[in-house]
Amino acid sequence: MRFTTVAGIMTVVLTGTCAQARDYISIAGSSTVLPFATIIAEQLGNNPSFKTPIVESGGSSVGKKGVCEGTGTEFTDIGNASSRMKIGELEFCDKNGVTVTEIKVGYDGIVVAGSKSGPVLEISKSDLGKALTAKVPVEGIMVANPYKLWSEVNPELPEIAIRVYGPPTTSGTRASFAEMVNQKGYCKKDPEAKAALKAAGQTDKVCRAMRTDGAYVEAGEQDNLIVQKLQEDSNAYGIFGFSYLDQNSDTLRGAVISGSAPTFENIASDNYSVSRALYFYVKHAHVGVVPGIKEFMAEWTKHWDEDGVLAENGMIPLPDAERAAYAAAMKNMPVLTADMLE
Repeated sequence: MRFTTVAGIMTVVLTGTCAQARDYISIAGSSTVLPFATIIAEQLGNNPSFKTPIVESGGSSVGKKGVCEGTGTEFTDIGNASSRMKIGELEFCDKNGVTVTEIKVGYDGIVVAGSKSGPVLEISKSDLGKALTAKVPVEGIMVANPYKLWSEVNPELPEIAIRVYGPPTTSGTRASFAEMVNQKGYCKKDPEAKAALKAAGQTDKVCRAMRTDGAYVEAGEQDNLIVQKLQEDSNAYGIFGFSYLDQNSDTLRGAVISGSAPTFENIASDNYSVSRALYFYVKHAHVGVVPGIKEFMAEWTKHWDEDGVLAENGMIPLPDAERAAYAAAMKNMPVLTADMLE
């Protein structure tokens, strides 16, 4: 079969043995971005010209890897992420001949939440990191974390077992938490930890490792499962995005971290120290071939302001200037390059 048009060539590139390009958008990635992307997908699906995009979870690393793996209908069109793409991940894109545009859609707070029927947790970011980091200093030497009770970390904390459900290594939420809390909140600032790391010839990056002795329990990429665990176990806590706390505020409450509660107002005003940006990455080669990608991006701009449905569901809106910049990026599709990530 011979194709003489650019459109024909693109169809062959995208579909291989398929007769035509996929007629719906495939999206995967962050469980934090998942509910927001699903809302936008449903809004687009109200347009009879387009099928409702399929939005799946899997974690930020799955979303970024999936969009970078290659070109064709077997590969993801858009990857959601609650942690920004790293240079190494972009190099994987380059290796596979994939170019992407980065779109920031909003902000989110990472919460440590527990049952309203359980003890209130008011904790410093340093103590939180000390409780969950895999190795901590004891008598000047980095050893496997020995703390079994929160009160062993700090006598002012509850005298109950440290048991925290959270996401796996594929999750952007986990990566952001480990960096902001374990590494920067604890190991980078605690004098004893800094001295022990220096004596061992290690950097504070090793503190990103979470405990594996049962104090921290990997609960998969479905944050709703963590919510269920907390509703069943009043002495446990869970780590997930603010929107899941917001949706379950009748049964759960967030820990006060370093004097600040995880509220919409605190996160929006940068008064909550464990917060991060939310992104999606769109593959250039699929735009204009898989129907609806441009329209899906445009749909975000109808709902992402302070009065939009996304804010109603717990997403913290971008400031006006950032919203304008990323709305323009959706139209102009600048190629993400390594120097933009430095």
